[in-house]
Amino acid sequence: MRFVFKTSYNQDIQLFRDKVDMGWYLALAAAVIAVPFLLSDYYVGETAWVFIYGLCGVSLMTLVGYTGLVSLGHAAFLGIGAYAHAYFLQRGIPWIGSVVLAVFITTVCGFVVGLPALRMSGIYLSIATLAFSVIIQEVFSRWEAVTNGFKGMPVAPPVIFGISFADAREFYFLCLFFLVVALWATRNLLRAPTGRAWIAIRDSEVAAQSMGVNLALYKSMAFAYSAGLMGLAGALFAHKIAYLAPDIFTILLSIQMLLLVIVGGLGSLHGAVLGAIFVALLPPIIAILRDGMPATFSELSQSTGIGLFHIVGDALGNFLKKPGVEAGIFGLILVLTILLEPLGMYGRWVKIRVFFSTFPLYKADSFKRQKSYMKTERLR
Repeated sequence: MRFVFKTSYNQDIQLFRDKVDMGWYLALAAAVIAVPFLLSDYYVGETAWVFIYGLCGVSLMTLVGYTGLVSLGHAAFLGIGAYAHAYFLQRGIPWIGSVVLAVFITTVCGFVVGLPALRMSGIYLSIATLAFSVIIQEVFSRWEAVTNGFKGMPVAPPVIFGISFADAREFYFLCLFFLVVALWATRNLLRAPTGRAWIAIRDSEVAAQSMGVNLALYKSMAFAYSAGLMGLAGALFAHKIAYLAPDIFTILLSIQMLLLVIVGGLGSLHGAVLGAIFVALLPPIIAILRDGMPATFSELSQSTGIGLFHIVGDALGNFLKKPGVEAGIFGLILVLTILLEPLGMYGRWVKIRVFFSTFPLYKADSFKRQKSYMKTERLR
């Protein structure tokens, strides 16, 4: 087990706990940079999805995990950023200027949506954001002068200072850059008074207000910052799918993003990235199983002479092809996560790390769930 001895107050606010921690992150950075040169374009493109969903996860984690405000309307912010970016590109505005304008518009929308949050919380706030998402989806469908309605809007590959990012590897590094910037900015913001005020609001609004925290201001700032990051993710999302349509930004996408932060681990930026890996890679895994499972079981049946394998393979393949199966799997995983591992994937990783660092002195009761606990003990 490593013990970190603190000799300066600056150690409490530095980005890395110690040099060993920094070394692990540098090794991770080297591995991420090497991925495009080791994998095919298909897997590089799927990894770019992880980075885009990671931006969405950081955005929603700021609001849900650190401020305690649950939103079911973040797909609307993603759509606003995507449509605004595509619209400005069609009007001849350079790529960077288009992204800045898209982020600005989503930030303003987030601030406006955050105003009702001053008087609502819990399920009522969720319903309000859900209503906002439905309204925005109707705007996408009806405002044909800007969005082209159900005809859709094509989005050209990004071109920055004359350099095209149409290639999968180039777009991979573009998404990676923005994810790293978002993580760095959010990490620093959470260490600042603003982030500490958000966490105080999450733990107890009464206590935060008694300490001088302006609830109206900081809740609106949380919504605005979260929406701005989602607008940035929307700009990259538009290039990734290459063609925008209103039926993309539905309530199911908002629930999928909420699933991302819950499964990844509330109250942790690591959890946002882990949840993005889960949400981005689960659909391709389901597709691979759906297409390859019948053939695999058929070969197993021929090699063993047991016809039951062939029947099981066909049944599972047909089941995975049915509409709604993917959403059902997401829902099942969400329920199991809440019941079995409320701290999510990052919480499980912390438990594994503590187990190996304290072995053979590890005690099973180290993470025993208490009957009554504070929010600060549940969300770290």
